[in-house]
Amino acid sequence: MRYWLMKSEPDEASIDDLAKAPRHTLPWTGVRNYQARNFMRDTMRTGDGVLFYHSSCPEPGIAGLAEVSSTAYPDPTQFDAKSPYFDPKSSREEPRWLLVDVVFKKKVPLIPLAALREHPELADMRVLAKGNRLSITPVTEAEWRFITKHLM
Repeated sequence: MRYWLMKSEPDEASIDDLAKAPRHTLPWTGVRNYQARNFMRDTMRTGDGVLFYHSSCPEPGIAGLAEVSSTAYPDPTQFDAKSPYFDPKSSREEPRWLLVDVVFKKKVPLIPLAALREHPELADMRVLAKGNRLSITPVTEAEWRFITKHLM
């Protein structure tokens, strides 16, 4: 089992949206970074743990727990000319962008980015690295355990 931090803008998909979704499941659409796509394609597996992170908002931070609930498959937004995630260079025969489904597990009081920075046990988390912009980053088992046992 692996662990991930997955960022979502809460006005697009929040932890509350995930909790209210049919079967408490949403497709993780809109990833347009090759490294994040490769994590979904090559490394993520059904059952992996997810720290659901609200980003690009007044107070970014971990808002809940989720779980990867599918293997990677083509992101349909890349084919929709009306979508902000449309990619005219992608084709159904050779899709460029993939997604996984995530399922809701738990909402938690927001753990702000500043609170994560306060703990030396989390100093190497990729989300805390200067200049990190990836929407999906791996989380070590030690980081996962610390966050779920001490901050939630």
